[in-house]
Amino acid sequence: MTADETAPERETGLVDEPEVREALAAADRGAVAAVVTEHPSSPLAWAELADLADSEGNPIAAFAYASVAVDLAQEQLAASGWEPGAAVPWSDEPNRAYLRALDAKRRAASALGLDTQVARLAGELSSADAEAPGRIASEFTPTQVITIVSQAQLFEQAEATATTGDPVAEPAALDAAGED
Repeated sequence: MTADETAPERETGLVDEPEVREALAAADRGAVAAVVTEHPSSPLAWAELADLADSEGNPIAAFAYASVAVDLAQEQLAASGWEPGAAVPWSDEPNRAYLRALDAKRRAASALGLDTQVARLAGELSSADAEAPGRIASEFTPTQVITIVSQAQLFEQAEATATTGDPVAEPAALDAAGED
């Protein structure tokens, strides 16, 4: 590097947590709280727990878990130079924990009738990434937690299950009279 060149600045965003993603991918619904216990400073783990509580119809727990996730995420973002109101792009996968937590908190606030909170959280989410609400809505269902799988994991799963030339079972032949 010459004197005229500067080191690239670290992009504002959350820290990648591959160990948390792996733990969540391996956990069933009942084990998500254990992942949070193992990784208590992880916004991703708390966001997943908030989504789980929301999917179980528990808006009080969802609001509380999402609040923790949002606070932890904002601390990490601030440490990387982010300021409230600045963009937090969905395209950077680690940032999705923050965006999902904001949305989970907004949904819980709505269920609890906290209309002022709902409007504020919707605005925060939209200003962080205008596409995030639509992306979250397309990936979230009330009965299923958003699956935490990276693109590399999807490729590995597809590669492991892709086979060609599997024999197809022949249908059972009827006897000559057409009876079974």
